[in-house]
Amino acid sequence: MLQSAFQNFVLKGRSLLPVVQGGMGVGVSAHRLAGTVASLGAMGTISSVDQRRHHGDLMEKIGKSRDKDLINRANLTALDREIRKALSLSGGRGMIAVNIMRAVSEYARSVRQACESGAHAVVVGAGLPLDLPDLTKDFANVAIIPVLSDVRGIALLLRKWMRKNRLPDAIVLENPKHAAGHLGVASEADMGKPQYESMTVLEGTQQLFKDLGIENEHIPLIAAGGVHTHQQVGELIHAGSNAVQLGTAFAVSQEGDAHINFKRTLANAGPDDIVTLMSTAGLPMRAVRTPWVENYLDKLDKLKRIAKPKACTAAFDCLIKCGWRDGNPEWGQFCIDTQLAFALKGDINRGLFFRSSEPLPFGNAIRPVRELLDYLLTGSQPQAVAAA
Repeated sequence: MLQSAFQNFVLKGRSLLPVVQGGMGVGVSAHRLAGTVASLGAMGTISSVDQRRHHGDLMEKIGKSRDKDLINRANLTALDREIRKALSLSGGRGMIAVNIMRAVSEYARSVRQACESGAHAVVVGAGLPLDLPDLTKDFANVAIIPVLSDVRGIALLLRKWMRKNRLPDAIVLENPKHAAGHLGVASEADMGKPQYESMTVLEGTQQLFKDLGIENEHIPLIAAGGVHTHQQVGELIHAGSNAVQLGTAFAVSQEGDAHINFKRTLANAGPDDIVTLMSTAGLPMRAVRTPWVENYLDKLDKLKRIAKPKACTAAFDCLIKCGWRDGNPEWGQFCIDTQLAFALKGDINRGLFFRSSEPLPFGNAIRPVRELLDYLLTGSQPQAVAAA
């Protein structure tokens, strides 16, 4: 068992190390990463998005078909496989969660599949999951965890859920100023606003619990976005967080499910290599400035001028609303699934690589998950990294 300078937190009766591995799609966090994290006593998270790309038989069956239902069924089959493999790898330790974007068309079916496949928790971001209690009502043992960025959004969700006699089993508080991927704000200009600062949201949420009369309920708070040192973990826990969540640092671990070139691209990216742009889902997103990103930004003004509704090149509705498919010039003008799939394979020239804004715990070194958890929990650096 790993040592920890911090107290475990309890979620649905499971005692967990206070470090959560965030969900990352397309396919970046699958069974190997999530199962390894859970096997060490923490919460590992599988992304629900497009896991078929890890399964050659499913990709072969789909071939060049443009049958949306066929592709969506394949993704649900892949999600089921990934959850069951992660549970097996975990050896009954820790917790296996599934991260599902509220903004995807298969959101409801993915929630149900995660529950039916035995996931211990469902984590939902990229939109307010006001209906999550209804979707999971038949699965009382599954923890439901929203991802939110400010006290106002938390208050809205809590009041809606309380009318359904349900409270979150935990809440991820994601700071958009530092997090990777889709960010929970309307524009890039909003990312640095004070109401999204981690300490502000932690304090405000604790006061909100008192105002709503639920201060005695056990709702763990999980601070996310930019966490990369043992000291930060301690500061956030001292401020009232029960755990922290990281994504990029786990993505570049040896057990991360993406190609080695994906890991190297993230690990070698410096501050000037990280850019924020608008996603096809209408949310800002943070990524590495790759050749594809450079080319896209150069053409963006023209792409906005000629934006119009068009057929989905991925042949399935990955997003409920898509700026590229629906012709919304203010949203991203590309197929996000295609670009993220290139990244998963390590295609630096064509891929979209999500990354947080902060340095990584081990610099550009790619180390095992165990060493990452050990450092975050105790401050102990691996010998090879400390000597570098």
